[in-house]
Amino acid sequence: MKTMKVNETHIKIAFFGMLVVMLAGIHLTIPDFYRTVWDLSTSGNMQGTIAYLRSFGIWAMAVSMIIDIVINIVGFLPSIFISTANGVVFGVFQGTIVSWIAETIGVIISFFFMRTLFRGKAKKVIEKSKMLSKLDHYSTWQAMTIARAVPYSPNGLVTALGALSHISYRDYILGCFIGKLPSVACEVFVGHDVVMFEDHTLRLTILIIAITVIYGGLWYWHRRQQAKKVLRKISEDLDKENIDKEK
Repeated sequence: MKTMKVNETHIKIAFFGMLVVMLAGIHLTIPDFYRTVWDLSTSGNMQGTIAYLRSFGIWAMAVSMIIDIVINIVGFLPSIFISTANGVVFGVFQGTIVSWIAETIGVIISFFFMRTLFRGKAKKVIEKSKMLSKLDHYSTWQAMTIARAVPYSPNGLVTALGALSHISYRDYILGCFIGKLPSVACEVFVGHDVVMFEDHTLRLTILIIAITVIYGGLWYWHRRQQAKKVLRKISEDLDKENIDKEK
């Protein structure tokens, strides 16, 4: 038991050490990186973001991925501005792939960070809270996939709920990897067409309608499934009562 605790401590120290080295390396390579990302993300300056990425030339894609990863590690900064810029700078298909990979890496690192720091306290909180206990029953890769598949959802909140739950690292990574693709694709395509509105008015309109129909249909299907489960439970309870009365 003591050996396991020592190994876990070593893993935590190594993880935080690598994270600090990575963040320090970014600062040494690009001194104004953090200040610029903060200004662009909080101001929503889309043209400034596009110009900033293009200023790195052939390294623009690498810098974009670093920005996206850092934003998703932090958790509270919006990532929509960089997803939109990726669509404009690299095209919607390449922009989607870049954003998908970067956001997935970012939320995975953030998950490791939150769980490493708060996992012990989280267990006690979940046990005491009825609401969190109910949410914890949905700690599966399917549930995480659904949560990540919703466009414009708060990444930090989903990550925090995952870190507080009993979901395994494997299920979390799988859920994020699958769920992030449709949500990021929607954000990149819509963001790109909003910025380039004059050239893509028809496609943007069709895209918004399609997203509304697809996600609306999925929501309706989920509600139907939930309603069926409730009715099935009521039916089973009534049958049980009738059997008990007959006895």
